[in-house]
Amino acid sequence: MSGHRVADLDAVIEETLRAAELEYEHPGPGRFVVTLPGVKKLKTLVGLTVGDHGFRVEAFVCRQPDENREQLWAWLLQHNARMYGVSYSIDTVGDVYLTGRLPHAAVTAEEIDRLLGSVLTYADEHFNTMLEIGFGSSIRREWDWRVKRGESLRNLEAFAAFADPARRPRE
Repeated sequence: MSGHRVADLDAVIEETLRAAELEYEHPGPGRFVVTLPGVKKLKTLVGLTVGDHGFRVEAFVCRQPDENREQLWAWLLQHNARMYGVSYSIDTVGDVYLTGRLPHAAVTAEEIDRLLGSVLTYADEHFNTMLEIGFGSSIRREWDWRVKRGESLRNLEAFAAFADPARRPRE
């Protein structure tokens, strides 16, 4: 791909990110790292790459699960069918990503905005469920440990529905 085409797409991407007032880095031609602020997942880093044959979006969502891998993979695959522009994928160690590709001709400000909106929505809205499926036992142990020591539960409050013994289903 010509340097001219990369420069043209870089300009579109940079203007879109600036207009959206997003924090980003531009480490080299055709490469951007964008920080999306969230609520459940406090921030999501998104790589935007202009390649020879297309435009790639990639965002780390969570590390490989400690437990229930197959259940988490099935949950992710079921969601892929209903998602716009990006889908869940895993790397060789099992870390979870959102990834998507576009042809160069589709790289417009509107489409970049839609893709970043999709990444933010899926990473943020699905984050707690992914943690419950893949790390539920660890989160429950951490909750119990903090209660015993009188430590703050503030950053675990989002998991109270399954971590707090008072709310846990009786076995």
